[in-house]
Amino acid sequence: MTRPITAGVDGTEESHAALAWAAREAVRRGLPLRVVHAWRFQPHEAIDAGDADSQAGWVRTAVAEAARTVTERHPELDVTTDVLEGGPVDTLAAAAADAEMLVLGSRGHGRVVGFLLGSVGQQVIAGATGPVVLVRAEDEPAAEAAGRQVVVGQQGDPDDSAAVLRFAFETAAARGATVRAVRAWTLPPVFSYSPASLKLLDEAGGLEPYEKKALAAAVQPWRDRFPDVPVVEHVEMGSAGQVLLEVAGQAQLMVVGRRARRTAVGARIGSVAHGILHHADCPVAVVPPA
Repeated sequence: MTRPITAGVDGTEESHAALAWAAREAVRRGLPLRVVHAWRFQPHEAIDAGDADSQAGWVRTAVAEAARTVTERHPELDVTTDVLEGGPVDTLAAAAADAEMLVLGSRGHGRVVGFLLGSVGQQVIAGATGPVVLVRAEDEPAAEAAGRQVVVGQQGDPDDSAAVLRFAFETAAARGATVRAVRAWTLPPVFSYSPASLKLLDEAGGLEPYEKKALAAAVQPWRDRFPDVPVVEHVEMGSAGQVLLEVAGQAQLMVVGRRARRTAVGARIGSVAHGILHHADCPVAVVPPA
């Protein structure tokens, strides 16, 4: 069964940009597009808000109108719409499970406004079992032009980053883009060394050569699978978030992994993904581990 690219819409400029991005990606990949809205009846005493059926009808009309803008631009695209009753976090996370990817609008940008993302987007990302792409209102098709790269953060062993690298290479292949695979490294504390790790570092010739070999080993299976995708392997000393943001200006899409965890104040997705989502200007794909 072919899984669609799913876009969540809520009437905001950000969600319209996300829908347009999702439509272009669906065309490139030859996939259907599903447009969804999470809705829950909200009576209001101060105004005549109508009953549940009336509200649902208004919502369906708005979603259909949003989808119409896509079909007019991409008449060849197979588009379906769904109004899903329920809270946005659980509903959208469930929609992501049935999709190739879930695409949402993002208001997050900067140190203060960025935290608006946490109300819904961060919790959806933390709970989703598939990739979630966040798109800003300012996103334009021109940003996907040739020359801009799909930048992907790699860390850990090859198995740890298989899902995030696969998503990056698949996206680059569909766009005719270059993948820039980035691995950041820092000096570990002395007490973290073990005889085994010292032996590996000695065999590699030092820390930076060891990191370069680790990145090359992680990327090689995807080079083999996508031989037509150009690859730049980028190893740099520094924190992962800082290194990725330094190359974000070259990116048409940033792809990062996710380390979701639950805390007393809600879901957390890991400091690297959190920082990239708030500060990168381009769309960001957050990919859970396989």
